[in-house]
Amino acid sequence: MFYRDAGSLKTSYAQELQLFPVAQERWAFLILLLVGGVVLPLVAGNYWLGSILLPFLILSLAAIGANVLTGYAGQISLGSGAFMAVGAYAAVNMVIRIPALPFPLAFLLAGVIAGLVCAVFGLLSLRIRGLYVVVATLMAQFFIEWICTHVPWLFLNNASGIVGAPPLSLFGIPLTSVAARYEVAFVFTVGLALVARNLVRSAEGRGWLAVRDKETAAVLTGISVPRAKITAFAVCGFFCGVAGAMWSFLYLGNVDVEAFTMHRSFQILFMVIIGGLGSIAGSFLGAGFIVLLPVAITNLATLLGGTIRPDTVANLELMIFGGLIIGFLILEPHGLARLAMRARARLRNWPLRY
Repeated sequence: MFYRDAGSLKTSYAQELQLFPVAQERWAFLILLLVGGVVLPLVAGNYWLGSILLPFLILSLAAIGANVLTGYAGQISLGSGAFMAVGAYAAVNMVIRIPALPFPLAFLLAGVIAGLVCAVFGLLSLRIRGLYVVVATLMAQFFIEWICTHVPWLFLNNASGIVGAPPLSLFGIPLTSVAARYEVAFVFTVGLALVARNLVRSAEGRGWLAVRDKETAAVLTGISVPRAKITAFAVCGFFCGVAGAMWSFLYLGNVDVEAFTMHRSFQILFMVIIGGLGSIAGSFLGAGFIVLLPVAITNLATLLGGTIRPDTVANLELMIFGGLIIGFLILEPHGLARLAMRARARLRNWPLRY
């Protein structure tokens, strides 16, 4: 009975609104930060840092942005990959054309640009609803992909259309090693995840939830539905834009529109569905599941002595994804986050049964 609220007295509104009301949760979060930010870069190999943990962090950030729009505001989006592309191209142009600009500021400004672009497409949601919003974001995906391949200024007039990302440095310290790039992604993801967690608990976040549940009721309670929708689109674009910049600079090493196609948008949407709609933690759970499942399937095929052909492994991965999405929608619509919440509730009652 060590995991309890008993004895945790609150004497101010600030204490009442803190992110982790239970002391054990605060300690667990600090330990998680210590392990992820200090221990793993020292003990994990380049494969785990560069091929598993780095894409996990970046895709988690993109999933948080999509979850704000889809899970909290109720506006389904199929354009997350395109907004990541906006952030990637904006970041590489600022870093190369403005050498004096520090890359953290360039990443954040790229997120702002992606947020503005996403908000422009979000204006359509003021006149349409439901599946029509999905079509509008799908249009954004195709339109932005076309722009990124037909405007030479964006890819610096490179004949191949691919722009190499310049090496990053901060205060004269090069950030070229895998561990350094992982640390940059870790700081950005954790910092922006905390920002998102506070946003969804703010008055703006409550407005998103009201619009998601019932627009008419939200209007009757004095909530500005247009503002709630536009801000949700802008926040989604910001997070996806920063994630796109990190994906190109920290993971791929170049900016290529083929990394932000419709497949990427569906992948992020699957993360949100499997992880849990309306949950910041669910975005991390969904990203971890999507990143680790192909690795697990590949290792299983290797253990079987290579009897499964590579094309069969790829198709098996898609079938498992589809089956899991159907299963979660039927059995647990709130995804892995709800399962974690149930385990947490049981832990708070342990060893009692009620």
